[in-house]
Amino acid sequence: MHSKHLILAVLVTAVWGLNFPVTQLGLASIDPLLLTALRFTLAALPWVFFIRRPPIAFGWLAAYGLIFGVAMWALINLGIEMGVPAGTAALLIQFSAFFTLGWGVLLFRERLRFGQVVGIGLAAVGLVNIIASSPGQATTLGYGLLLVSAFSWSVGNVIIKQSNVREMFAFVVWASLFPPIPLLLLTWLAHGSAPFTGLVTDFHWLALFSLLFQVYAATHFCYWGWNLLLREYPVSRVAPLSLLIPLFGIGGSMLILGHRVDGREGLSIVLILAALLVGLIKRRAMPVSVRSSSGH
Repeated sequence: MHSKHLILAVLVTAVWGLNFPVTQLGLASIDPLLLTALRFTLAALPWVFFIRRPPIAFGWLAAYGLIFGVAMWALINLGIEMGVPAGTAALLIQFSAFFTLGWGVLLFRERLRFGQVVGIGLAAVGLVNIIASSPGQATTLGYGLLLVSAFSWSVGNVIIKQSNVREMFAFVVWASLFPPIPLLLLTWLAHGSAPFTGLVTDFHWLALFSLLFQVYAATHFCYWGWNLLLREYPVSRVAPLSLLIPLFGIGGSMLILGHRVDGREGLSIVLILAALLVGLIKRRAMPVSVRSSSGH
């Protein structure tokens, strides 16, 4: 890989990983559902007026937007608010790779390699260890939401594969039109007007930084950079780079939020990263799982 593209790859994975602790900064003063609605509003507007809609059925855009925004990122934000450390969230969302493997078997008649089965087993042990060390019921529920989010991400990957979309940046911009209204309605139904009035009274510069980072760095820049890499290199060379995302997420959580990793959590992290490594390296049919690494 050319040096400039390697630098771009590291930047993209770093931004995606750091997006998790940066999101937690925004959650300190903005309701998680409202924060997600604001993110996708700014990801879509005003860009849809300048970027041509990708030539695919409108239904694909709506389905992906609702899954990506409501069933994925809204649940990630809720999970973090419930106490899941941002770095752990960055790690658990990578379980989408294993769900994607399952979709490959069920829908596309792919066959699992022995290494992938071993990887799934390692990941399961790591996950059980993380949940067993959960400090409380709310955080355990948060872990569950993260896994549902990872599952939703895998469904989004199937939509991308089935729609045959090629203009991924335009696809994300136009799909971002669909999550805001449902998320705003859910915010109102869950908490009434309090999150909206709080947005005015409690909003500060860290929340603004968090929101702008999520929109322009983690969404716009990263989608552009990742898809440039996919265009220039075989997917088999690009996919393993997604393993850097949870590393940056965990490191960023420690530096920005002061999160400390104890021995038990550290063991779980090693097990899950090893599982991802086994599952991703030397895979031949990888378009879906590679796409799954570009949703942060």
